Amino acid sequence: MTYTVAVSGASGYAGGEILRLLASHPDIEIRTVTAHSNAGQPLVQHQPHLRSLAHLTLQDTTPETLAGHDVVFLALPHGQSGQYTDALGEVPLVIDAGADHRLTSQDSWDAFYGGHFHEPWAYGVPELPTGDSKQRESLRGATRIAAPGCNASTVSLSLAPGVAAGVIDPSDIVSVLAVGPSGAGKSLKPHLLGSELLGTANPYAVGGTHRHIPEIQQALRGAGAADPRISFTPVLVPMARGILATSTAPIVEGTTDEQIREAWQSTYGEETFVQLLPEGTFPRTADVLGANTALMGLVIDRAANRVTVVTAVDNLVKGTAGAAIQSMNLALGLPEDRALTVNGVAP
Repeated sequence: MTYTVAVSGASGYAGGEILRLLASHPDIEIRTVTAHSNAGQPLVQHQPHLRSLAHLTLQDTTPETLAGHDVVFLALPHGQSGQYTDALGEVPLVIDAGADHRLTSQDSWDAFYGGHFHEPWAYGVPELPTGDSKQRESLRGATRIAAPGCNASTVSLSLAPGVAAGVIDPSDIVSVLAVGPSGAGKSLKPHLLGSELLGTANPYAVGGTHRHIPEIQQALRGAGAADPRISFTPVLVPMARGILATSTAPIVEGTTDEQIREAWQSTYGEETFVQLLPEGTFPRTADVLGANTALMGLVIDRAANRVTVVTAVDNLVKGTAGAAIQSMNLALGLPEDRALTVNGVAP
């Protein structure tokens, strides 16, 4: 069966990456692409790397344009998806790459986003531990999916195995992330200009203000944490794509080194897209460029009595578009890895 697809926000980074991956999906027909200010223009004018989709023209983003497809991807800025989702009730599968349907707590939404609160959808991180299972089971046959925040899923995947196994204390988590500016979208902003980024590293949303914090806490509660608390500091660095997240948490008293490493190995040992590297090995963002993989290295720091996990992802693939398509495959009953790769691009 071939599924027809519409992608909104198709002129942006997330929309473009969704299209790049879908273009090689054998079960998908990309029928419609939409935008706002760029409507009426050829898609390749804004996504010149998508040569196989050169026949497509950007249409207005309206419920009427998006309706009538088997699958709709909403790759819109935060706070803009909800105005369309209520009007797409007849679409069999809707996947939101924004934040509008990620959070289960209205209080968290009000504190970090504001505006109208929308119902939470199935969270699109299949490998995430959730009690005795994984989030994958909630995605099978789902009709509404919220793709994750790239920083949030990276940190959550890094620490959830230790939380689920009870080997780390989630009340004292510290995460520092080196992040490429493509995660902030394609809109022109002075602090994202090349002249402002090249040759420097810039912290932002410091001191507990980043919007992905409640999403991380929500994911870790799902893994078994009663009161997860996190100090979260992202740093913009001069690379277009990528996240390198260094996350640490205290070791629970009486836990052995073998028990700690086994928590991560047993969680991800059979996974295709989340891989624990051999002991003493740590990933680079270059290793995941263009791939749907999260590579992580784990070290046990007995001097500080903490576990440190270093995880690398491509924020536009595993962090956003790849997670969305992986979740789509599960929802449609297709092979989970369809149109996705573990191989990066080098050099």
